[in-house]
Amino acid sequence: MTDRYESPFSARYASEKMQKLFSADTRYITWRKLWVALAEAQMKTGLPITAEQVEELKAHIDDIDYAYEKEEERKLHHDVMAHIHTYGKVAPKAAGIIHLGATSCYVTDNADLIIMRDALLLIRSELVALVKALSGFADRYKALPCLGYTHFQSAQPVSMGKRAGLWLQDVLSDIEEIDFVLDTIKFLGCRGTTGTEASFMELFEGNEAKIDEMNSLIANSFGFNECFTVSGQTYPRKFDSRIMNALSSVAQSVYRMANDIRLLQHDKQLEENFSEHQVGSSAMAYKRNPIHAERICSLARYLMTDALNAHLTASVQWLERTLDDSANRRISLPEGFLCADSIIRLSIDLINHLHVNEKVVAKFLNEYLPFIATENIMMEAVKRGGDRQQVHEIIRSCSMDATAALSRGESADLLKKLAEHTELHLSEDEIRNLADPSLYIGRCPSQVDNLIARANSVIDDSDFTDTDEII
Repeated sequence: MTDRYESPFSARYASEKMQKLFSADTRYITWRKLWVALAEAQMKTGLPITAEQVEELKAHIDDIDYAYEKEEERKLHHDVMAHIHTYGKVAPKAAGIIHLGATSCYVTDNADLIIMRDALLLIRSELVALVKALSGFADRYKALPCLGYTHFQSAQPVSMGKRAGLWLQDVLSDIEEIDFVLDTIKFLGCRGTTGTEASFMELFEGNEAKIDEMNSLIANSFGFNECFTVSGQTYPRKFDSRIMNALSSVAQSVYRMANDIRLLQHDKQLEENFSEHQVGSSAMAYKRNPIHAERICSLARYLMTDALNAHLTASVQWLERTLDDSANRRISLPEGFLCADSIIRLSIDLINHLHVNEKVVAKFLNEYLPFIATENIMMEAVKRGGDRQQVHEIIRSCSMDATAALSRGESADLLKKLAEHTELHLSEDEIRNLADPSLYIGRCPSQVDNLIARANSVIDDSDFTDTDEII
């Protein structure tokens, strides 16, 4: 416990891996790696920087004196300059060439791009693990008939696996969106105070090819293929919107899935895992609340609204740069990733331990299925010599009586009632055979098979699919 506020993402929800990516250590070590890459690229492109200076910088990448940095920042009121002084203190031979020709956004923005790229790769691996969990669930229940719902009113049957297929398809589309973001992510490079690279025109005596080479060397050293064609002092904040849109899309998908599960748990068709000593309510000892699904929805709602920060920030960038983005981005971007990480991991755990109460599923379906089966019963009765209009009236009358009984809270065996009418030329067993649930789920099993084949191609093309390690 602590006497200071601590983000719930750190204390309760997010993984150690994601917290590490957005930690102060990762951020400031990345700044130092960027300063090393800048110095090394400038040395290779002919500026007066020695190999000894570059090696000294490399030797002290992890050696950060945070107490000294804090004192420097208190004095300078500038975090980047404080870190430059702190780095120069442990690398005195290179102190004079750290940050040569650069502006603060060289380290802050490029570090953000590096960290968010790596965080997106982690999110993707977690989504693949969720795909694996959902694929297993969908395959297991692809032929289990259940009552379908439109407008949350009883409708034609589907299968439990096909319903999970709707959730799975959404997650697959999220992976596609993240892949697009990863494919289009670019590096800022070292572009100067207004993006003109004027300081490097001076350093390289007007040799633009050398400037391009320097930026290419830096970008490549961090795994980026190209830089943004033009920029102000910062990289285009529109790209933050693209990233946050992808995370918001994940939130939308898992919210829909978790909310469906909450609705079905109300009827006991599905149930979350409930441990032996788990308490559902401090007052109502019998309660079994869908706490994991509720938590997913709660956090997902936060992420969907958090994404709006990036949209607003992108819209108010003044000319070549304004600083009212800094404090907002420092909070909204990391928390967006920590939240996405949290809800995906919760979703994997939820699906891996989700219990289907098949008898309850059958009960809900069988109560409504006789009404769905009446069209097939009418067709079969006519084929056996019945008068279509007479058969229709019998079915209509019996259906209305059964509906009225159910509305009064009474039981109603519509199929038995229909069998009493000899005009249908069908025995009760024959009528009940026509109400076999498997006859009414259409192509659910094959649709699930087709979707799982698509999911398997994503799983097979991914390096990480161990759901246990993820959660």
